[in-house]
Amino acid sequence: MSTVLETRGLSKRFGGLLATSDVTFQLERGARQALIGPNGAGKTTFVNLLTGVLPPSAGQVMLLGEDVTNLKPEARVRRGLVRTFQINQLFGELTPLETLALAIGERLGQGSDWRRRVGAADAVAHEVTQVAERFGLADVLERRTDTLPYGKQRLLEIAAAFACAPKVLLLDEPAAGVPEAERRDILNAIAALPDDVSVLLIEHDMDLVFSFARRISVLVDGGLLVEGEPAAIAADPRVRAVYLGESRDG
Repeated sequence: MSTVLETRGLSKRFGGLLATSDVTFQLERGARQALIGPNGAGKTTFVNLLTGVLPPSAGQVMLLGEDVTNLKPEARVRRGLVRTFQINQLFGELTPLETLALAIGERLGQGSDWRRRVGAADAVAHEVTQVAERFGLADVLERRTDTLPYGKQRLLEIAAAFACAPKVLLLDEPAAGVPEAERRDILNAIAALPDDVSVLLIEHDMDLVFSFARRISVLVDGGLLVEGEPAAIAADPRVRAVYLGESRDG
């Protein structure tokens, strides 16, 4: 496998607080990787550094072999680095049809013309249908987003990110706030993502993490504590001590 996303000595300081500390990290092509850690570990800061929301104090971010450290978030999206958020960033007054058409049209350089193109027999409409079917949204395409069950809203945000044609997809707690009955739909949608999309899942739900991930990275106090396969992470006493609250002796 080849590396699609990489950080080299990435650090972020807020005054006297070192929120991200010298993180060197790799995500391989086709990865199904999870980033976990206790509250305050620095996961959100790290994701914001990856996506350009925050500038680093030191270090580099490499995407597909290109240094993107100084690129704005939208430039990283155009290069294939796309994220979802802990709290939905959706337009409640739009329908899923309009949201997906907007994402696809923007990607194709037709963003300003998306309303006229919704429902037209063109490439945008065809792709909207495909994406909606993939994420179980075909039956709610015409409903206002803010009237949808929360699980459907989370699926829509993942679908809109997928519509941007990501090479790397960062999923920031996609199951957060989703009722138990709807969580399986989230897991199934994530599990069915194409192999050519490399996925980094940031998540507190350990059932979701261990169902999804083939590799897990553990972040503690802004630095990487350990990385490895799920079985090794589950058995690691350092992880139990800092993440699960167990003592290092047992």
